[in-house]
Amino acid sequence: MPRLPGLILSTLLACLCAQTARAQPAPSAPSSIDRAAFDQWVVAVRQEALARGIRQETLDHAFNGLEPVPQVLERDRQQAEFTLDLDQYLKRRLTPEILRTAKRQAQANHALTARVARSYGVEPRFQIAVWGLESNFGRFAGVRPSVPTLATLAFDGRRAGLFRGELLDALTIVDQGGIELDTLKGSWAGALGQVQFLPSSYLSWAVDFDEDGKRDIWGSLPDVLASIANYLRGHGWRNGVPYGYRVTVPESATTQVAAVAQRGSGCRAVRDLSEPRTLEEWKAMGIILKGGQPLPRSTHPASLLRIDTRSWLVTENYEALLAYNCAHTYALSVVALAERLPRH
Repeated sequence: MPRLPGLILSTLLACLCAQTARAQPAPSAPSSIDRAAFDQWVVAVRQEALARGIRQETLDHAFNGLEPVPQVLERDRQQAEFTLDLDQYLKRRLTPEILRTAKRQAQANHALTARVARSYGVEPRFQIAVWGLESNFGRFAGVRPSVPTLATLAFDGRRAGLFRGELLDALTIVDQGGIELDTLKGSWAGALGQVQFLPSSYLSWAVDFDEDGKRDIWGSLPDVLASIANYLRGHGWRNGVPYGYRVTVPESATTQVAAVAQRGSGCRAVRDLSEPRTLEEWKAMGIILKGGQPLPRSTHPASLLRIDTRSWLVTENYEALLAYNCAHTYALSVVALAERLPRH
């Protein structure tokens, strides 16, 4: 892909000082959990799991002595993507050590990432960037037992339906022999392994790239990188399409640009985007690249993202990053890290 003006790390660090995710005060986590109510809830979940075909033996092992974890709810109320502005988030996530490690890992794993790219169409630099930001290049794959974590989040009222399904999927992974229950561990949010997949994503997108019979996103780097690429491709990533362009919206284009509707559905960050238009359509409205150059000739659709006084046109590849983590802080940090790595 030709090098185009984009979301360059030095520019981001120098001038992006506004919040991207418009953080709002989060509800406080409960200081204690009603154990009697939790135990009754577990009985109902057990029955649902049995009806789903999960073996009694698996459930006995998983639910024996199961207790909620209030600390998980405290962490859930304080997600960095929604409590830090972009400058703060980049400073925390893209440290000099992360940048050095990313370059070392890109070089050391060049042959592997190239094979993954041939199979799934995701550039090596984006494989490395997502891996680095999700688990610090495998150094953090999560240490919390996943069943108590997911049960706590499912019992909590905020996203009960989502996490009840994830709990059942985690039990399915164990029941199918994907991993032993005692080693099924992840983050405080229930995300698993070096790729930080929720259990449903593991079932849908995890890959046995090393062909050893297991989709090992905890310990197999081929499986880790291929699973990242498979997930992105499954969520709209297109090989050879730029993720986006830093642009300027001249005052003369304001009226036409304002007439393009915002998204009416999707997660919070997706709703920040305009409806897609081709680059030719945006060009006709008067939008230019940051720096004054005309937009490249392309029929690829792109959506306008405006953060405070800054603007980008972003493609389906950027939206695939939002599918991984729906926060512009996250997607922009992946892009910024990838731009510091070799393109091939």
